[in-house]
Amino acid sequence: MDLQLDGRRAIVTGGSRGIGRAIARSLAAEGVKVAIAARDVDTLEVAAKQLEAETGGTVLPVVADTRDGAAVARLAERTVAEFGGVDILVNNAAQPGGAGGPGGFPELDTVDLADDIDVKVIGYLRTAQAVAPHLVRAGWGRIINIGGLAARSTGRVAASIRNASVTALTKNLADELGPHGINVVAVHPGPTVTERFADLVGNEPGRLDAITATLTIGRVITAEEVATLVTFLASPLSVSITGETIACGGGSRGPIYY
Repeated sequence: MDLQLDGRRAIVTGGSRGIGRAIARSLAAEGVKVAIAARDVDTLEVAAKQLEAETGGTVLPVVADTRDGAAVARLAERTVAEFGGVDILVNNAAQPGGAGGPGGFPELDTVDLADDIDVKVIGYLRTAQAVAPHLVRAGWGRIINIGGLAARSTGRVAASIRNASVTALTKNLADELGPHGINVVAVHPGPTVTERFADLVGNEPGRLDAITATLTIGRVITAEEVATLVTFLASPLSVSITGETIACGGGSRGPIYY
């Protein structure tokens, strides 16, 4: 299938590792020029060089903290200056797992929660505000917001709050930007194999078994499998899908969503 992405230009925040890096790789392999943003300059530059070597594409490292409005504005400006424009925004910068741990609300530090939301929710809004004017002028664009399946369950308060907020932000952006040819979609990954997966799961085989037992396909998905979905959503072929939140976690046993 030709995704019609060759020559497009994208920004991927949180693009130096994990799901963001896999998305950047997948887009670059389709001929997209990709700017990856993250806070750590050394990790970012190494990732950009490796991604270019792996894909033969163009990958631009731009240091940016999405909590900083000025840094986000510079990210958009640098991308447009280097690539001549921007067509796709993938919002992915976030702390894996969210603030706090699996404890209930009494243990959640509200300062940590506020910082978490500043990165993943308000940070997504900042980047959309910086990039959307360029998409509107072009009359075409895609914004994909990476959330998480914690939005659909209790147990991790911060993760539930921030990911449900990503869904609400996505629908508002979709309704406002749709008349300008811009589709906005949220993707909710579940547990995903990344560089940090072992740290999140721990060295307890029973914990991994407990996770996979909840998944319809019987295994944890990979970052590359999330990236494949995002790459399709970034393409012109996804025109019929906007304002929606798509689960990408290998299927959740039990609940019915309609």
